Amino acid sequence: MMRWKTFALAGLAMVLVCGLSTAPAQVSVNVNIGAAPVCPYGYFDYAPYDCAPYGYYGPDWFVGGVFIGAGPWFHGPKNFAGHVDNRYDPRNGYKGPLPQKGEAAFSNFHGNEARDGRGHTAKASHEPANEHSAGYSKPAHGGGEHH
Repeated sequence: MMRWKTFALAGLAMVLVCGLSTAPAQVSVNVNIGAAPVCPYGYFDYAPYDCAPYGYYGPDWFVGGVFIGAGPWFHGPKNFAGHVDNRYDPRNGYKGPLPQKGEAAFSNFHGNEARDGRGHTAKASHEPANEHSAGYSKPAHGGGEHH
């Protein structure tokens, strides 16, 4: 009798499992990054995207005085690598002021690292002393003016 109940229970479980209809999986990815931070000299390429101080980004990062962006708002070419002065990066121990919109410059650019605008170091095709405006065909949106 015990064997009969075991088979009956197993059969009932199988009927229930097989009888359940499965709905096709639906995957939805919704990315809303919002507007780029408004910073006078650009913003760091990693969250929380704080304003970078004057001197962190070299001239390659600006077109017509407008920052080409970094992180999710990067508007440069695919293989871009522009110099930064990572001594102004808080991840490297910088504890000085970070500018707010409209503040004046307080440093000069002396690049010592190249970055790709997407949060990674990169190999630049030129030396920091040869930084120049990249001359993109249209100004990028986001960022701020470089004084």
